[in-house]
Amino acid sequence: MPECRTIFALSSGALPAAVAILRISGPSAKAAVEALSGRCPPPRQAALTTLRDPGSGDLLEAGLVLFFAAPASFTGEDVAELQVTGSRALVARLQSLLADMPDLRAAEPGEFARRALSAGKLDLTQAEGLAALVDAETEAERSQAMMAAGGTIRQSAEGWRDRLNRLRADLEASLDFGDAEEDVARELEQSVQTPVSDLRDDIDLVLSGAAAAQRLSRGFTVAIVGPPNAGKSTLLNTLSRTDAAIVSDRAGTTRDVIEVPMDIGGLPVTLIDTAGLRATDDPVEAEGVRRAAARAGGADLVIRLGESGTRFANELPVHAKCDVDEPPDDRLQVSARTGEGLDKLLSVIGDRLGALAPGPEPTVINERQHRHLAMCRDELHLAHGAGDPILAAEHLRRAADALGRLTGQLETDAMLDAVFSRFCIGK
Repeated sequence: MPECRTIFALSSGALPAAVAILRISGPSAKAAVEALSGRCPPPRQAALTTLRDPGSGDLLEAGLVLFFAAPASFTGEDVAELQVTGSRALVARLQSLLADMPDLRAAEPGEFARRALSAGKLDLTQAEGLAALVDAETEAERSQAMMAAGGTIRQSAEGWRDRLNRLRADLEASLDFGDAEEDVARELEQSVQTPVSDLRDDIDLVLSGAAAAQRLSRGFTVAIVGPPNAGKSTLLNTLSRTDAAIVSDRAGTTRDVIEVPMDIGGLPVTLIDTAGLRATDDPVEAEGVRRAAARAGGADLVIRLGESGTRFANELPVHAKCDVDEPPDDRLQVSARTGEGLDKLLSVIGDRLGALAPGPEPTVINERQHRHLAMCRDELHLAHGAGDPILAAEHLRRAADALGRLTGQLETDAMLDAVFSRFCIGK
């Protein structure tokens, strides 16, 4: 990390925009505002202020200025925000002026959140939740990221840490004051093993939701399969409201996998159109059929149109041409041309995928969190099965260390650098 000075960055969206927000954090934040506007408003009071070039006196903008005095700010430092017109030229001029001021420099990716972590304003799981919230594209992603950013994982970790500390204290007391080896073993059995088992089970419950959270993070896949001319491409185009797939009466038109990202029921979904499943002597079409079967086999949900002769897990049988004919079975009937039944189809897809999504309970949201929490769980398991109280105490210490790495308290600077380098600049 560069030396600790006052940092600044554009914290709003891409330019041009109606409004741009420049964030400044550090001991010289107030002086920077005074240099640009001649005064700094009282803390937490917005002020409409004329901004000028400190050197030339040129008028730059009449902008809104906010100041947050340390420690009552996001980073725990003095923080100022300049809310100005989202002009590329104006923002570039302001950034150039800030860079020329003593003790100011442009922020690195995630540096504001890194400073908030150092100040104890949030832990690493909350910082990662904020980053996930910025990247969220669907309601389900937003909800999961918001729980992490709001501190649900942190609160759970603090509770686990308190329980661990009590267990370690009980175990150390038994080691210090046990009258005999038998007393120590008995104390370990009665006072430590059952609470260790309970704590391990509670952590296991949180880890059980990790697979669903990771699935949500990478998005769900829904493949449309069936024989040629079953209406697969028309259905994909209608559901996605695009012309991504070529529609033709000629069999074998789709020869490669076509993917379209969608939001269905607040879930991130990739809708996949595939080649018609049939035997063919055409090597190109045969490769398309092979790819279609492979993608459908790995999909979270398969919409099957017609009788393809191939069955997949998690199938949803659909007849996509109910405006032309009526199927003899109880398949869901829709018309990709008229729109009949499409709302019902989308609702069913959302329900089927929603059952695979994480519930409202807090869970880890990335591989780093999962790794450290699983390590804590494994150490608790070893502590529970240790016949030697000294070994049990060591496993409990390692479990506590794993929780410290989960929340960022014991992470190395190199690891924190790697985590925050993936954040956007200005966060």
